[in-house]
Amino acid sequence: MKIHQNVKHFAFKKSLELPVVGEKTHERLVGMHVDIFLGKADADRRDEREAHLEAFFDGTIDMYLAALQAGHPEAAAREMTHVVANFDFYNHGWTEMMEFPADELSEHYDRYADFFAAHDITLDDPLGEFVPAGGVPDAPATPDKLDDGDYANADAGYADDVYVEDADGDLHKGGTSNADDDADVTA
Repeated sequence: MKIHQNVKHFAFKKSLELPVVGEKTHERLVGMHVDIFLGKADADRRDEREAHLEAFFDGTIDMYLAALQAGHPEAAAREMTHVVANFDFYNHGWTEMMEFPADELSEHYDRYADFFAAHDITLDDPLGEFVPAGGVPDAPATPDKLDDGDYANADAGYADDVYVEDADGDLHKGGTSNADDDADVTA
């Protein structure tokens, strides 16, 4: 998958691990992801998807931390959250929100199969053990969109690795270092 990477991502990572600040960062990341993906949704569908996405992204932030604790690089841990979000979007037929086309779903799963299996994550159950305590509210599906094959925001051809686009627009295959020493959460 093609993702963007900058020092903010490492700062978010660091701040998630801090007491008190971590909870606020978690909430901010959930809100940020909800806003980004609702922005890709059809305007007449945004309200009905908001509560679902809030709960779903709450679970993905917990998954992100677990992936980091399991030793995955930051870019890969973040990509995992986007992969499972795309599983959820596919399950709902929300093709306009998908970041890669449906024919790449299994390839993305396979790259992280060990982590996903260890946490009961499947295409049909994209959060596995990371479902928030209150669950994830239902939201109306649009399965007819799966037949249309229109993936307006999908970027195909990046299923074999994480591809990181930096601030200069350069694409790097395989992500970047964790840059733990480079990220200053006070900046």
